[in-house]
Amino acid sequence: MKYVIFVVAGLSIIMLYLLASAGANTEFFERHYRWLIVSIVIFLLLLIGIVVFLLGRLRRRLKTGVFGSKLALRLLMVFSLMAILPGALVYGISVQFLGKSIESWFDVKVDRALEGGLTLGQTILDNLLEELQKKARGAAIDLAEPSSFPLTVLNQLLIQSQIQEATLFNQDGKVIAFTGLDDTVLFPEIPNTEAMRRIRMQKDYSAVETLANNTLYLRVLVPVNILSANEDIRVLQVLQRVPQSIAHNAEIVQAGFSDYQELMLSRQGLTRLYSVTLTLALLLALFSALAGAFLISEKLSAPLGSLAEGTRAVAQGDFSRRHQIHSTDEFGILTESFNLMTEQLEAARTIAQQHQQEIENARAYLENILANLSSGVIVFDKVLRIRAVNQSAEQILQIPLTNFEGLTIEECAKQEAGLRLLAGEIRSGFDSEEVGEWQRQVLHFNADKEQVLLLRGSRLPQASGGGGVVVFDDITSLLQVQRTVAWGEVARRLAHEIKNPLTPIQLSAERLQHKLINKLDEADARILKRSTETIVNQVEALKKMVDEFREYARVPEPELYQVDINRLVREILALYQTTDNTENESPLPPITIELAGELSPVRGDPARLRQVIHNLLQNAQDALVNIKEAAITVRTRSVNNGIELSVTDNGKGFPEQVKTHVFEPYVTTKPRGTGLGLPIVKKIVDEHGGTVKIQNIQPHGAQISIILPAFLHNSPRVSSEATHA
Repeated sequence: MKYVIFVVAGLSIIMLYLLASAGANTEFFERHYRWLIVSIVIFLLLLIGIVVFLLGRLRRRLKTGVFGSKLALRLLMVFSLMAILPGALVYGISVQFLGKSIESWFDVKVDRALEGGLTLGQTILDNLLEELQKKARGAAIDLAEPSSFPLTVLNQLLIQSQIQEATLFNQDGKVIAFTGLDDTVLFPEIPNTEAMRRIRMQKDYSAVETLANNTLYLRVLVPVNILSANEDIRVLQVLQRVPQSIAHNAEIVQAGFSDYQELMLSRQGLTRLYSVTLTLALLLALFSALAGAFLISEKLSAPLGSLAEGTRAVAQGDFSRRHQIHSTDEFGILTESFNLMTEQLEAARTIAQQHQQEIENARAYLENILANLSSGVIVFDKVLRIRAVNQSAEQILQIPLTNFEGLTIEECAKQEAGLRLLAGEIRSGFDSEEVGEWQRQVLHFNADKEQVLLLRGSRLPQASGGGGVVVFDDITSLLQVQRTVAWGEVARRLAHEIKNPLTPIQLSAERLQHKLINKLDEADARILKRSTETIVNQVEALKKMVDEFREYARVPEPELYQVDINRLVREILALYQTTDNTENESPLPPITIELAGELSPVRGDPARLRQVIHNLLQNAQDALVNIKEAAITVRTRSVNNGIELSVTDNGKGFPEQVKTHVFEPYVTTKPRGTGLGLPIVKKIVDEHGGTVKIQNIQPHGAQISIILPAFLHNSPRVSSEATHA
């Protein structure tokens, strides 16, 4: 589009120049005036059409909100005002000046002066012609004499007068005699037909003519009548050069008068010509300014639009935009600065992405470590809001801690009552004056059991935002193991220290009875016998207790075999259900057997597993004392990587205060219990790599479940115990 505007504007300027030149060139004006006007009007209409098209395009851009369109409109208005106001002012002044100046050209004084100059010059030339005509007539008289010599007469005339050339012709125009001052002229000037016609009519001819070299001459022709009757009429031609000063001034006056007459004739035409020229020039300047304003505004707004588009791309995160630099001005510097900025932003983003990736990798690595830690980890900020927890923390506490992220530890305790003790210890640990790390031991209660947690807290550096991290472990099993080991040591010492004197005590009591029973009277003998029996019975009770302690403390390596747990359960229950059972003095309540089919065998010591089942059944029987409609249920089922055996009763269940301590020695609720049955079960199951779990059954009753690992085909020491348990 800009090339079209340049071409049209250039051609219009050329046409205006030609139109302006036509005013000073009458011949050109007459031949090309209309063509120039039509051409300029066509180009002007074309330029107007271009401006209208550009205005329509600007209007569409304004409606669609194209960046830079408002700036283009503002620049267009500024350039239009800059073109219209001075142009209108110059146009008005030019029209006024043109009208007055053209009118001043045709003043009456000028007319009279030109006419007087022409009359004066004409009078001078007429006088010169009249004088030359007199000289020519005198010479014609001399040449009329028959005895005269024409050449002599002509030479005398040339010498006596200031004529340039004298020639004698016959009536046919042939030269009879010729003389002249210029030796280079070989032939005379031949008179024209009009002059010869006047001579034949016996009339003189005189005129001012321009001959060779544009020199002004006075030409006079007079007839020469020879007196002899037989002679034809001759013609005498005299040429005299007009003086240079007179000729020059006459030419100037004549040319000025001719031009003035032409201007007089074209007075109205000139007025229209200059008016049209000025109008077309104004319109051309106006629309050229408008078109130029479009080009300049687009040129100015184009880099701004590119920069705006690039800025939007940068705002959206695209730093790859680069713009070409087309100039070295401020726009070029701005574009170069933008390119440098986007390049630096892209480099910074690349570095930031690398750092972010490194942070993400480190975070993923840390999260992977935390996820695989068996210890629970809770990270707090400086006001003890939870920032992060690992999976082990939720598994240990049995509380969805991830739902509490962003809450303070006190707010968590309000929403979850089980966190109150833990929250108090954490707050106390971080509020204490301990520097670096602190350690606490706290009880935690969940729905199933009581846990002992070991808390270890540490403050985080202020450079990382402050706060702290708490690591905790469930040491309940560890404490149980420690207590079990301690009770085992106690049991071994008791078995050693107590059993040794029991036999002498029993023997001494029996000996006393044997020696003294016959020496005492009947009353004393009865007292002795009763006392001796009491000593023996208590010694037997102590021996039994010592044997149980010895059994609890014994840690021989179990001999593991492939054992069918269902078959083992059936064999033991068959013993309890026989009337002549020697292993159990009182029969058990009705037993419901729910054994799963096709169970995998377990790896275990059959003798010790029998003891586990005996102890579980005995514990269920003791729990059903004074219970109407007592019942026991024995179940087996397959669980993940193991076999579960459970014994359920409908007794009173375990009191909450002792439920977490039932696997400790001498913890019992039975009047006659020793408190060693369940600890022995726990010890044997632990030796087999299994787990024991107790729970109360609603509305009443209790269930003890043991899970033993299933037998693997690559397990060592496989025996045929599976067939006979």
